[in-house]
Amino acid sequence: MEEDLFQLKQLPVVKFRRTGESSRSDEDGISGEHEVQIEGVRTELEPVELEDGAAVPKEFANPTDDTFMVEDAVEAIGFGKFQWKLSVITGLAWANAMEMMILSILAPQLHCEWRLPSWKVALLTSVVFVGMMSSSTLWGNISDQYGRKTGLKISVLWTLYYGILSGFAPIYSWILVLRGLVGFGIGGVPQSVTLYAEFLPMKARAKCILLIEVFWALGTVFEVLLAVVVMPTLGWRWLLILSALPLLLFAGLCFWLPESARYDVLSGNQEKALATLKRIATENGAPMPLGKLVVSRQEDRGKMRDLFTPHFRWTTLLLWFIWFSNAFSYYGLVLLTTELFQAGDVCSISSRRQEVKAKCSLTCEYLTEEDYTDLLWTTLSEFPGVLVTLWIIDRIGRKKTMAMSFLVFSFCSLLLFLCVGRNVLTVLLFIARAFISGGFQAAYVYTPEVYPTATRALGLGTCSGMARVGALITPFIAQVMLESSVYLTLLVYSGCCLLAALASCFLPIETKGRGLQESSHKEWGQEMVGRASHSPG
Repeated sequence: MEEDLFQLKQLPVVKFRRTGESSRSDEDGISGEHEVQIEGVRTELEPVELEDGAAVPKEFANPTDDTFMVEDAVEAIGFGKFQWKLSVITGLAWANAMEMMILSILAPQLHCEWRLPSWKVALLTSVVFVGMMSSSTLWGNISDQYGRKTGLKISVLWTLYYGILSGFAPIYSWILVLRGLVGFGIGGVPQSVTLYAEFLPMKARAKCILLIEVFWALGTVFEVLLAVVVMPTLGWRWLLILSALPLLLFAGLCFWLPESARYDVLSGNQEKALATLKRIATENGAPMPLGKLVVSRQEDRGKMRDLFTPHFRWTTLLLWFIWFSNAFSYYGLVLLTTELFQAGDVCSISSRRQEVKAKCSLTCEYLTEEDYTDLLWTTLSEFPGVLVTLWIIDRIGRKKTMAMSFLVFSFCSLLLFLCVGRNVLTVLLFIARAFISGGFQAAYVYTPEVYPTATRALGLGTCSGMARVGALITPFIAQVMLESSVYLTLLVYSGCCLLAALASCFLPIETKGRGLQESSHKEWGQEMVGRASHSPG
């Protein structure tokens, strides 16, 4: 046996360690490692000692492995105290849902207070999404080039500053510009998912990403409750200022956040990556793998062309449409909810609009206590949406979960064609919002899993940017088109989600049970750990 190993080491060897299941390796399921001799191959991976000249710590495990990757370390350390802390801190950034939920409350208030026509009200909502759309790819590129922590911190501080400042806007043009700048900052907040996902072991990844989506739901609920208390007494300016509280908490705690070890390895900072892994192992009370951390440096990170390689081209295009449809339908429903509640039911919207126009084109109605109550009930639907997605995503897979969410939303939208009362209307909106938010959450799980570390932040950023295109368009459907035809409005949302369900089914890669790919130069579903030694001559 020793002679065989000696002869094997005389040839260049590339060692493939599977970090997740692959359709190409189902027949090799017995063994997790394969060694393949490839003549003339020189690997570019550089082994790094744990500590120069120092003894291996006793707490280190896996004495038979001579090398390990970040994926191996994350799997070996597992889920523990560190990930719980990370969940809370990244969740605070994710509670920026308050800045989004406020749009459905602020719009009718300013419509009445400043006597704004409907197109200016819609523009006030759309300008936020213009900022998000224009910045999402930029924040993704910054996160791939300079680190996930750097991009996330800058975007949150930016959003916090302009969110508070918008509460002091004296006129319409000022608040329009300031809310656009708020949207520019919000475009980088989804990078918290990238940072979070790269610290999670494979078995816990889907559940954990879905659980921090609870912070989004908490943010929306808290915003409605805050509006109930603040709007009648202090007004919308204080509501804007107080809505920045979660981001203020994050700004105070974000300095605890470490940089992603996966990013550090890819950027060549192996010592920093190793220190981060040791820190996680210490906090979790778990052993690290024994051996040398394998470094696979890649300089050309965050390049748009990597999203359109033959392997990822269709995935990128289909994901862009899925994210567009998610945001288009989700925010459309949020805005449509207040319109439907003010009208009482679907069938009376058209007649109500005609009556309002006959009186005055600027006639408005403030949100009542009953409107806030029903708005709270539909907002609470975010929680069952999380639970349903959590239960099915690891059973039927990411693709089918997204497809099912779109189909249920489309069906509920068609049921709104019936002249139902307010109670049935509330139930249908509750179910529709639960499933469309579940589809959004499934997309947030799938996207970081399907792209490699070198382009993960950019991939998520471009998808988020396409989502903002949908969110940018939706106010003109949910608020302006609604004045002409409520049925055409509902048909647009239902048709869009039917197409998105088909797109979900046609995604070429299912990421359920797969490891995260590190470098875009490696084949998907496998991680390469290499060593090369050359025989004399």
